[in-house]
This record gives sequence, structure tokens and C-alpha cells, in this order.
Amino acid sequence: MQITTPFIKLDSFLKSENAVSSGGEAKMMIAEGCVSVNGEVEMRRGRKLYPGDEVVYNGKKLVVEAS
Repeated sequence: MQITTPFIKLDSFLKSENAVSSGGEAKMMIAEGCVSVNGEVEMRRGRKLYPGDEVVYNGKKLVVEAS
């Protein structure tokens, strides 16, 4: 996904990539340890993602890209 801002929060990124259907679902999946960022499990839904960061959720790798 390409972003036009310096960063995007993890929960917003998952929603915009349609990996989850709602913010509540994103919060739950992150809290359960189902999401990793750059190879490490991430438990903070407000984690700032920057271009080049890799998010893995449900076996799918998503990459943050600058526009």
C-alpha cells in the first residue's frame, strides 16, 4: 500500500488493506498477537508504520510504500 503521509498507524493500515473489516477487529487481532511488523509480533495498534515496513497478518505479507 502506498501512503501519502510520513506514517500510518497499524490498525488503520490493516483496515485500508482490507485485512480486517473494522477497527474493532484490528484491535482484537493485534491484541491477540496475530500481527507482526518487520518480523516481530506487534501488540500496539497505534504502532507507526513507515515506508519499507513489512506487516504480516494471516499469512499475508503487506508492505508500506511511499507514494
